[in-house]
Amino acid sequence: MTTSGFNLAIFRDYAMKPDPMSSLPPSILLSHSDTCLTVFDAFPKSIFHLLVLPRIKPPLSARHLNDLRSLFQCEKDVAQTLLMTLNEEANKAKEMIEEEMMKRYKFKWEIWMGFHPISSMEHLHLHVLSADLCSPKMKLKKHFNSFHPNLGFFLHLKDVLSWFDADPSYYRRMAKVNPRQYEPLLKDDDLCCWRCDRALGSMPKLKAHLQDEFDKLTNREKAKLERKKKRTDAPNGTSTKRNE
Repeated sequence: MTTSGFNLAIFRDYAMKPDPMSSLPPSILLSHSDTCLTVFDAFPKSIFHLLVLPRIKPPLSARHLNDLRSLFQCEKDVAQTLLMTLNEEANKAKEMIEEEMMKRYKFKWEIWMGFHPISSMEHLHLHVLSADLCSPKMKLKKHFNSFHPNLGFFLHLKDVLSWFDADPSYYRRMAKVNPRQYEPLLKDDDLCCWRCDRALGSMPKLKAHLQDEFDKLTNREKAKLERKKKRTDAPNGTSTKRNE
């Protein structure tokens, strides 16, 4: 149940609490509803990283909600309803992240929502994280590969939801969430930047490159704000450009 002293079932413990507001500190719990909890990831892999957990309520048990694979062993409509509920809560979490982005950085950037098909943690959880992958906790190759948006291990929520409208044979194949299909992806050695697809080859080089890419984005957005401010501050709204 533990690895290096960390409780692998801690998400399940959270999901079973009848009154999370009184039993979980604000350093863990961001918000909750009758159906879900939104918590801060204790080991964030991006500047902003939240987790949305379904609370354990009938007709679903802890066994059904162990991970994505166990959820898809339920009836199709039951699994779809649960995922739509998570989607609704994730969009609320996204809005909260965007508000914090504006407070801290004065601009918003992309936010990803998705699952890991193989998880070391017990109990289903949906990742909601900012698209930067800049974090001191991003230490290992498997960390980066598990969140790379195009590698295939990170299953975007919108793609998972699309399985329900796909051909039945495709749904059955994807709903198996076969670990053998996904495990090799964690071992990818190229360590390619998710923005520019440049292969960096080592985690220190990759982390430095990702930070540089984010710094460039920040500088571009800052320059946009400064140009907008100059236009706004110009007398009578006239252009500040010199007449040619």
